[in-house]
Amino acid sequence: MGEKKKGKNESCAFSYENIHKDEEINLLITKGNEVLGELGYTEHSAKHASKVAQEAARILKELGYEEHVIELSRVAGYMHDIGNSINRNDHAHSGAIMAYQILKEKGMPLADAITVATAIGNHDEATGTAVDAVSAALILADKTDVRRNRVRNQVIANFDSHDRVNYAALASHLEIKKEKKVIQMELEMDDSMCTVMDYFEIFLQRMLMCKRAAEVLGCRFKFLVNGNKLC
Repeated sequence: MGEKKKGKNESCAFSYENIHKDEEINLLITKGNEVLGELGYTEHSAKHASKVAQEAARILKELGYEEHVIELSRVAGYMHDIGNSINRNDHAHSGAIMAYQILKEKGMPLADAITVATAIGNHDEATGTAVDAVSAALILADKTDVRRNRVRNQVIANFDSHDRVNYAALASHLEIKKEKKVIQMELEMDDSMCTVMDYFEIFLQRMLMCKRAAEVLGCRFKFLVNGNKLC
């Protein structure tokens, strides 16, 4: 009998479904979220990881990338913050090293594990930038996940600048316009909590990262706040 052909979803030997259910990876995400909670950062739980994974995959799918690359973006999206379990500082690099070792030990092909590690190692605005499709999708998905329910501090009077900006974000959506080669972030913001200038003061580097990421994907990045085009 002939060899069975691989199905469409079998090109990645270690899939997102394996990752999503993996005890070690989920423990690292949980610990990282606890660490950031103690330091006063917004929520970085499995919910954020899942959202980033699915959004990164959606970006590449709508732009017409092959399923294998899409699957790698899901994996990178889910694992991108595991380095926070060690330390917030340099978490992208420590997370990349951890991810590579974990994925290699669990049987992911080396080239795929390296691609995922590269994306994770480049997702932080302090030191990283988009270098390929997987890293670009991860950056866009991660940096546009701005929403009120990520704020853990429930006392508005005690909000710092990051809390105010995230709490002001009522809804955000990333629209992919393949034919126009545009990736557009649409943010609905409560301007009684903060101004657009407050947003840019905090997130300018992130928006510049998104611009670069969109360019790597062959698109332009546009940003709308309450229906008004800002860039």
